[in-house]
Amino acid sequence: MPLPTWRVTRLSLVLALLTACAGADREATDDVASPTTTNADGWDVDFFDDFDRFEPDHWQDQLLWVNDEQQCYVRDGAHGTREVSEGTLKLRVVDLGAPMPCDMQDKFGKPHPPTPWVAGRIITKNRREFVKGRWTARLRVEGSGQAGMFPAWWLLGARNNEPPVEEADEDVCWPLTGSGEIDIFEHHSDGGPDHYAARAIKSTGECGGGDWQALMHVQAAALADWHEYAVEWDGSDLVFRLDGAEIYRSAGQGDQFPEPLFAILNFAKINASPMTSPSWTMEVDWVKHERRVP
Repeated sequence: MPLPTWRVTRLSLVLALLTACAGADREATDDVASPTTTNADGWDVDFFDDFDRFEPDHWQDQLLWVNDEQQCYVRDGAHGTREVSEGTLKLRVVDLGAPMPCDMQDKFGKPHPPTPWVAGRIITKNRREFVKGRWTARLRVEGSGQAGMFPAWWLLGARNNEPPVEEADEDVCWPLTGSGEIDIFEHHSDGGPDHYAARAIKSTGECGGGDWQALMHVQAAALADWHEYAVEWDGSDLVFRLDGAEIYRSAGQGDQFPEPLFAILNFAKINASPMTSPSWTMEVDWVKHERRVP
């Protein structure tokens, strides 16, 4: 397929050259949301989205059935599943009240059955992909702990072979190197309200072979309040942060994720329990990536 326009502009080529020299992201582009700035702690902000509007150069919808999820992801915020307003992104699970056909498949082509629940999932795949550094999102979730809730903020290797596949090198199965997974924030409602999990998925070395428990940290937090959820590479370690404070260090795991990674924001429904409200919302104030100053 022809390359997107943003990849072939003169400025994108200059940025790509500068990025390669610094060992940063796989694909620098000409429409970074804000100028690169250096923080007091020695990090450069090289991607920032404060959701004044939905930027298709930053994000795209992903319609993919995984984890036996009950909801159907839909495009373009249909049924109110994705809304950008008043400076924030809202991703929702919405109860339509009756089962509707679902235009979504798993990675093997199996179609999702009709369902009354629809939701939003967006990714920076083929838009914003970075090697290491630090990813942060400021977000909140109302009504945590309701049966079936599964909102998440996470990363996946840019060579992941799950749809959408737009480049020839997207040929690595989860969770092998090139398709590794890091979960920065994941609220699984089965564990009750006001907690979340942070972890790297430990690969067993085969397609589909991922250990979810070995490197998991469960953290208490008031999820209805605004918090900053982050992961950063510190030498060979992965450091997970809540509002800037280190809450968990996964020793040696930074070396297990040398590949460019893209970001994912989604709200899923993981069981068939009735919803007690018409919708659930994860609200995101901003997302950013930083790289260490050389």
